[in-house]
Amino acid sequence: MSGAVIFLELAGAVALLLWATRMIQTGVQRAFGHLLKDALRRALGTAPSAALAGGALAMALQSATAVAVVVSGFAGAGLVPVGRAITALLGADLGSALVALILQLDLSLLVPVLLLLGLILFRNAGTKRWQQVGRILLGVGLLLLSLRLIGAAAAPLGESALLPLVLGYLSEDWLTAFLLAALMALLFHSSIAAILVIAALAQQGLVPAILILPVVLGINAGAALIPVYLTRGMAHPARLVPLGNLLLRGGGALAGLALLFLVRPDPLALVPGIETPASVAVSAHVAFNAALVILGLALSGPLARALSGIFAPAAGRSRLGETRQSALNDSDLAMPSVAIANAARELMVICERVETMMARVPGLYREPDAADAAELQALDDEVDAIHTAIKLYLSRIPDDALDSHELDRVNEILAATIKLEQIADIITRNLVTKAKKKADRRVEFSDAGWEELSAMHAEVLANTRRAFSVVLSGDVSLARELARSKERLRRLEHDSEMGHLERLRAGDPHSRETSTLHMDIVRDLKEINSLLVSLTYPVLDREGMLRPSRLV
Repeated sequence: MSGAVIFLELAGAVALLLWATRMIQTGVQRAFGHLLKDALRRALGTAPSAALAGGALAMALQSATAVAVVVSGFAGAGLVPVGRAITALLGADLGSALVALILQLDLSLLVPVLLLLGLILFRNAGTKRWQQVGRILLGVGLLLLSLRLIGAAAAPLGESALLPLVLGYLSEDWLTAFLLAALMALLFHSSIAAILVIAALAQQGLVPAILILPVVLGINAGAALIPVYLTRGMAHPARLVPLGNLLLRGGGALAGLALLFLVRPDPLALVPGIETPASVAVSAHVAFNAALVILGLALSGPLARALSGIFAPAAGRSRLGETRQSALNDSDLAMPSVAIANAARELMVICERVETMMARVPGLYREPDAADAAELQALDDEVDAIHTAIKLYLSRIPDDALDSHELDRVNEILAATIKLEQIADIITRNLVTKAKKKADRRVEFSDAGWEELSAMHAEVLANTRRAFSVVLSGDVSLARELARSKERLRRLEHDSEMGHLERLRAGDPHSRETSTLHMDIVRDLKEINSLLVSLTYPVLDREGMLRPSRLV
């Protein structure tokens, strides 16, 4: 058999392995994605439980990278500390290593059973969830089949005259072997697939025992780079999570490589009872990631604090000139739960921009600055652009791929972006315009009037942050607290109106000059607060806490 045919068959088998992994991940995401993510968020209370939850989710999704994106999003939203998120990601790395250990066992008898049962469920299931279970079973069956095909396709390579020369060179140049393995993990986008391919080749005697440990370490280093790339457009805390994982996993891999140069152990003699190269490769992968979890339990917190200090955003720095990578990845549209998570990450960006706009409003009235007004307008333009991008992105998810829970979440995100875009418009078209009028007319609020407006603004700004937390976390108690804030703001509005009228009757010149401005600002703040409170309605409605109407 010619070399070209051998490599073509090997490439096809590897492609089947990658596709099967994708099928499993897609099926789990569509059938159980929201349940798994909710369970993960609830389990991140302590470092050990975070590591266990991350590992369990990675085993379910067949991917530590998917867990990295989810956990980083939680950190970016402020739902989990960065250190605990790093621990969860290390647990996910160990979970994916355990998947490789399980799949490396001889499960060939399961292949026809999984394929047959998976096809029956996929074509005849009465519900979408059971249909996705069929997809999962088909994916596992194809994955096991691909491993057999890789072994069969690679067997003739043992007779190659060139391969021993290449492997002989790499056996003396561990650094090159390390880098090539890292590149393979990056290209495969999966440490599971990379380890399984190496194990299949080692089983055929194509990977010398002396190369196994450098290659395993290289795969781990390459896999640690993938989440760093995927989260590059997320909020600052979210980007620290994969960076911390890279320092621990990638740094550990480099330290392990340096130790190999010093000790030069015999891989086949490291663990009694494990003598085949394939078993050594997978076992070393599991052992390395287990050691990282233990190390991470102690170091994740201090590492997170160090990263936060080193990479802290400059105080007061404007983000207008920064380039930002959108989270709306077209390749994720085939997996609705991932695409919805991407849209939620972009929604977080809108929340951040709107909060920045709200926080800057008082400064426009105290010290009018054309540059500040221009920056607020630019932020409004950015909110409009992200709002449009989210709408178009979510509209491209196939309707038949959404279950009822995912459809509700899509509608919640769309409704939230519309309301946030309206808030941004009120700030720029109303509040900023009124600040310009005040500056042009050279008038000032009375001291009492300004205190009233400042109190209302402080309440609305606090509600802005509460509303964003509710949108991202679904916290029912916080949603109820925010709903009650309408009454507090109503009292502030009433007190401000009564106080303003009293000052007018007393002949206060400042109150006469700013009367219309004062009442319009009160009205705008009240309207913004009403929009913020409406963001909590989906959460309250799910709990049966909303009346059909305020009318009795």
